[in-house]
Amino acid sequence: MPAGMVMTPMLQQIEGKLRQGEPLDRREGCWLLTEADLLAVGRLADTVRRRLHPEDVVTFVVDRNVNYTNICESRCKFCAFYRDAEAPDAYLLGEAEIFAKIAELVAQGGTQLLMQGGLHPSLGIEFFERLFRGIKERFPTVQNHSLSPAEITQLAAVSRLDIATTISRLRAAGLDSIPGGGAEILVDTVRQEISPKKIGWAGWAAVMREAARQGMPTTATMMFGSRERPADIVEHLFRIRELQEDGGSFTAFIPWTYQPGNTELGGTTASGVEYLKVLALSRLVLDNVPNIQASWVTQGAKMAQVALFFGANDLGGTMLEENVVAAAGCTFRMSLQEMVDLARDAGFRPAQRTTLYRIVQEF
Repeated sequence: MPAGMVMTPMLQQIEGKLRQGEPLDRREGCWLLTEADLLAVGRLADTVRRRLHPEDVVTFVVDRNVNYTNICESRCKFCAFYRDAEAPDAYLLGEAEIFAKIAELVAQGGTQLLMQGGLHPSLGIEFFERLFRGIKERFPTVQNHSLSPAEITQLAAVSRLDIATTISRLRAAGLDSIPGGGAEILVDTVRQEISPKKIGWAGWAAVMREAARQGMPTTATMMFGSRERPADIVEHLFRIRELQEDGGSFTAFIPWTYQPGNTELGGTTASGVEYLKVLALSRLVLDNVPNIQASWVTQGAKMAQVALFFGANDLGGTMLEENVVAAAGCTFRMSLQEMVDLARDAGFRPAQRTTLYRIVQEF
């Protein structure tokens, strides 16, 4: 234990449980988030991270975010990206433009396509089936990791289909895995305040359960620092863990901080200290989710590097393109070489991976 750090009875209890491989409970999670010393929580998370990933490899994926539309009827208060359909800068990308963006990704050795947009009022399943078939025909090696649970729920409603049928048809057309976007905080009192028109936590979970039932990999996220309480953050983490226990298919968890710029909600973002505390707690609570990603997109390269000592084992994607967070004024960028240098300078072995964490190459 580092000099000057006090080993309290609660910290001893938690450390003992972690050593025995026992899951933490909500009370312990709240104590770690609100009362424990940051470095003590980070030390515990780093111990768990090194037990789960003893090879000292830090991974990343070469990917591109293609935001196919900014037209969205959800109008979340925390979002600076959405536009109403009649707005002068509203858009819906055509297939040719989308294919050109994917071709650029492949030319740079990319393997993951993340397509997300707004909750468009008229895009049904036929639009996505045609698009996804075209992508798979032209770019068979690219993992189509696209559409958040809210988008899937929206297009199911437009198409008058149930969730199971919608996911089955999308999968047959070429959707390979589902990202965990739109989770925000999985507590409905918070969701009612920041995104009242979006699906509730049960709706998000229903899509993820069905995807896992059909054998599709998924990821989970959390946006924090807006209007939630510490107990809501803890509840979010435990709901993710319980979904995973119940047959979930989450390969990774990605916590990131709310960006208030240009949003209706306004306010301030979480501090770096708060980010590291939540990241470390994520690693400690989510003992059944293999990978924790550092969010360099919202935190920048230096904080992402520190995150590798607070439980993170993955740096996410290089993101050849990203527009949603950028709309809030957060415009960090990262090249493949910068990603490699970031991991290496922190004392780890950098490796490019696929969406499903197969190593493509080590550096």
